[in-house]
Amino acid sequence: MPYVPVAELKDYVGKELGRSDWLTIDQERINLFAEATGDYQFIHVDPVKAAQTPFGSTIAHGFLSLSLIPKLMENILILPEGAKMVINYGLDSVRFIQPVKVNSRVRLKVDMNEVTEKKPGQWLLKATATLEIEGSDKPAFIAEPLSLCFV
Repeated sequence: MPYVPVAELKDYVGKELGRSDWLTIDQERINLFAEATGDYQFIHVDPVKAAQTPFGSTIAHGFLSLSLIPKLMENILILPEGAKMVINYGLDSVRFIQPVKVNSRVRLKVDMNEVTEKKPGQWLLKATATLEIEGSDKPAFIAEPLSLCFV
């Protein structure tokens, strides 16, 4: 992750931080997520039945797509220099716009919304994370993840 001096954190508010590399969402990843969560709804794990739906194929779980935020933004989100630990502090909002079909390629666009010092040495970063789907005008989701940094 890129590190910046604490005094410069607020300079990034309102700016696009970048985009991740593309990641292919294959059936194996979808199946592993189903196994990890116990969510075996046919639209995710049964290609034959899913082909009969309006989507025409299996789709990734919405929460699978959402769970990719930390990995996809690890080289994009700016952090304060000297950060000892960064934790997921939650999400302010999430909107699923359209599903991610199997074998689609996705990438994350990250914009910085807010930087707040919660306590001395604790910085809360609020971003907008947009999961883009290759070849689509609409994203899979738009979310506002919160990261709490301990300096």
